[in-house]
Amino acid sequence: MNDVNRKNTLRLLKTARGQVDGIIKMMEEGRYCIDISNQILATEALLRKANAQVLTNHLETCVKESIENHSDYDKKLEEIEQLIHKLVR
Repeated sequence: MNDVNRKNTLRLLKTARGQVDGIIKMMEEGRYCIDISNQILATEALLRKANAQVLTNHLETCVKESIENHSDYDKKLEEIEQLIHKLVR
């Protein structure tokens, strides 16, 4: 992953971590359930975006390299297929 993509993904993950800390605090304070749920949804969206960046990078680097070098291509496809199954559950 290049430095720009890594920094962007790390920023998203750190923001999500901060949101989780905020959600925990909201729970401890007994805040309104809908407000808590909205924060959980926002955190999930950040994690999905970070995951999309990681997977895009994987396709653009690891999988592309595997295709170009004719090595481990079947393994890379199997990994992607397994991940897709997890995503659609």
